[in-house]
Amino acid sequence: MKLGRTKFFQHPKALVSRRAQIGRGTRIWAFTNILEGARIGESCNICDGCFIEGGAVVGDHVTLKNGVCVFEGITLEDDVFVGANVAFINDRYPRSHRQKPWILERTLVKTGATLGANSTILCGLTIGQYAVVGAGSVVTKAVLDHAIVLGHPARFKGYACRCGKKLDRRLRCVCGQKYVSSRQGLKIAV
Repeated sequence: MKLGRTKFFQHPKALVSRRAQIGRGTRIWAFTNILEGARIGESCNICDGCFIEGGAVVGDHVTLKNGVCVFEGITLEDDVFVGANVAFINDRYPRSHRQKPWILERTLVKTGATLGANSTILCGLTIGQYAVVGAGSVVTKAVLDHAIVLGHPARFKGYACRCGKKLDRRLRCVCGQKYVSSRQGLKIAV
């Protein structure tokens, strides 16, 4: 991730701190607010009404659809898709007045994961590579690589290929890709 104030698009109605780090080719749309200390990679698409707090990290080629807030302690690796109004939580015990000591629980969304619209992601979790969280799901536990989770609370419903389609029982995709099972989830068959 090459960071700095390089060439990126900023809509005239977006607020972007001069101390935010934005990668080349990123597009920032109207009514978005990006605070000092936020790090956003190259070729991202940050849609209308997003908020990115200082200390948040957004990798390269990430899409944040409308109304997504990415708070301090949240890291989105490369090629992550975040649907409209996904809610990230970074405080397990929130109060109007910050309690001391406050414990920031970090959340990691790994490369290629998809978070469906209106899903809620509890703090302190890892969403695995190429995992799929269904729209409206509430994620309260870590999600394995390539796992598909749905519901409230989100439960395992199968595995997804890198292309996003559901795998069959033999861990094969209609695109031709084959996988094998491992402790971390799935790995591409060699």
